[in-house]
Amino acid sequence: RTHNVHIDNRNRTSVTGVSDVESFNEQEIILETEAGGLRIEGEGLHLSKLNLDDGQVVIEGEVLSLEYEPAVPERRPGL
Repeated sequence: RTHNVHIDNRNRTSVTGVSDVESFNEQEIILETEAGGLRIEGEGLHLSKLNLDDGQVVIEGEVLSLEYEPAVPERRPGL
């Protein structure tokens, strides 16, 4: 799956390539995406669409910031 983020006027955000929603409230949404963890901060945030089968999330509310978490390297057994 490809990962994309599209923001319309800071009030509607579409994210693809989402594998999990780790947490959400009106100020912060944390997603696990194909590109790693993604933290979205804002005001009045809510998930208006959630389809993890298709990897699609649509968020409504004012977006103040987006931040990707650093990728954590996979540990191989025996090392």
